[in-house]
Amino acid sequence: MPRPIKNEFSKYFQNYISLTKENNYHELLIEHNDRISNYWESITEEKLNYSYDMGKWTVKQLYQHVIDTERILSYRALSISRQEAKPLIEFDQEDYANNGDASLRDWKEMLEEWKNIRKSTNCLFKSFTEKEMKTVGRIGKTNMSVNALGFITFGHSIHHIKVLKEKYLVDKN
Repeated sequence: MPRPIKNEFSKYFQNYISLTKENNYHELLIEHNDRISNYWESITEEKLNYSYDMGKWTVKQLYQHVIDTERILSYRALSISRQEAKPLIEFDQEDYANNGDASLRDWKEMLEEWKNIRKSTNCLFKSFTEKEMKTVGRIGKTNMSVNALGFITFGHSIHHIKVLKEKYLVDKN
């Protein structure tokens, strides 16, 4: 499937998709999968509880958000590909972050969890037919294609790595 076009996603997700330059999910996988994983693994323990400002997430909270969002986006892709008739619900990322105490989690376990979720997401997208990738469903009040969700999944991770580098000053060590 080619890059998603504007009627496959809402304007809110344009930023995530624009952070990818690849033409299809397979190219996204080749270009970003290991790079994203390696970035997270490069973060030292000393930086995990750092927040760049009062009320902002710590590095661990931000990573838990990336993990949670990957799961949610995968579920949405599966549901839409199977032509779920009911609109899928949106989620409040602040509620998820506040109700999931990332500070108590082991960093190595979080890294392993994300790798497993990413592997599962990749298997899921590999299983989709061209017809399923073109399928459009409803999330809240927005139409979304399975194809767009694949690009958004990678773009979301890339976005948060960019935030870490720019605001948290967490770059490769």
